[in-house]
Amino acid sequence: MNRRSLLHRVLATGIAPYFVPASVLRSETAPSNKITLGVIGCGAQGTHDMRAFLTNAKVRVTALCDVNQQRIATAKGHLRETYGSDAVKVFSDFRQLNRDASIDAVLMALPVHWHSIPSTDAVLNQKHIYHEKPMGMSVAEAKHVRAAVRKTGVVFQFGTQQRSDLKFRWACELARNGRLGRLKQIQVAVPGGITAPDFPKQPVPDTLDWEHWVGPAPFTDYHAEKTKRHFHENISNFSLGMLSCWGIHHLDIAQWGNGTDDTGPVSVSYEAAEWPQKGGCDNVLGWRMRFDYANAAPIVFVNEKRDDIAHGIRFIGENGWVHVKRGTIEASDPAILRDPANKEGTMPVKLPVSLEHTANFIEAVRSSSSQAICDVETAVRSDTLCQLAAIAVKTKRSLKWDPTTETISNDAEAAKLLEPRPFRGDWKLPDLL
Repeated sequence: MNRRSLLHRVLATGIAPYFVPASVLRSETAPSNKITLGVIGCGAQGTHDMRAFLTNAKVRVTALCDVNQQRIATAKGHLRETYGSDAVKVFSDFRQLNRDASIDAVLMALPVHWHSIPSTDAVLNQKHIYHEKPMGMSVAEAKHVRAAVRKTGVVFQFGTQQRSDLKFRWACELARNGRLGRLKQIQVAVPGGITAPDFPKQPVPDTLDWEHWVGPAPFTDYHAEKTKRHFHENISNFSLGMLSCWGIHHLDIAQWGNGTDDTGPVSVSYEAAEWPQKGGCDNVLGWRMRFDYANAAPIVFVNEKRDDIAHGIRFIGENGWVHVKRGTIEASDPAILRDPANKEGTMPVKLPVSLEHTANFIEAVRSSSSQAICDVETAVRSDTLCQLAAIAVKTKRSLKWDPTTETISNDAEAAKLLEPRPFRGDWKLPDLL
């Protein structure tokens, strides 16, 4: 499939692929002009992202970093399939990779409790960064990464790949251009949390540095299930749960369609939440809350199927609605869903176009005059909604938020939760000075 036929297929179907064939992205790029990429975190998400980068001839993966040697071996297998060789630098400490002057950019795809420290370290070492979502475990951590990016001017791409999907952009353009009438409400529903049996202590395998895997989080005994994304994202030592890990994707699109990328809500109304009573997973199972804005539509945020709210993002206007999720877009009136590429001039607000998220990042790195489609400013604003949601369900209270000062103004106890929890051992956020 050539470039033109691929683009025609995308526009005809409205589906932007997460993987674009290498033959489409490929142009003859001299080795000296390739972006050299180091991968920090070779688990499920890191491997998924790395394989997308491997389709791009303008990139060369030159380094891998993980504390799990089995995952290093799997990643090297993918490199052999693509390059015919797995001759790359291998690190177990991200700081060594970040200080390697031969590396231009990093993919950071570690478990959530590890997001802010290595990311800030990479940015301060002048590495462009593809930063997997969410930003971290607190608003202060997200702001710390943002401050580092502002200081160094590197390219930052957030892993909210739905901004590189035509259907999500299309839904947001419909909302932003008044095709639904005045926007009254946005409904966001994502999967809730899970329960699991207790995870009794197991012997640590020789291939894993468990002490380093836990890192700055409160220490917990090893169990194989804790290293799996399905579980560690639902354990409070390592993550804020589905409020954040799933919520960031759809809340980010709600922000985009609401025209609020550069601001945030003024209040968060807590309504309900349910938690596991026992077992190895302890993050929130279900919730309902509402974000109100000074000059934009409110967002109702729930776990999916609560109050018959289906998975995805539904923009509801005075004249109709549009509902979007991965692979599907539908509307109250089929006539709303015309001109998906926004070519006919019916929608003057045209949002930035990206057909593939990792390729968009690489093009921003190669160009001194462009930024990635989800830069750090946008990332922190979207991530803040997840953080506020987590604070609301933890305190079981509604919050007043000042989007200008980025502070909670009505609850001193809740405001303390904006700060990082204490890091274990000698780990700390890198100094910005």
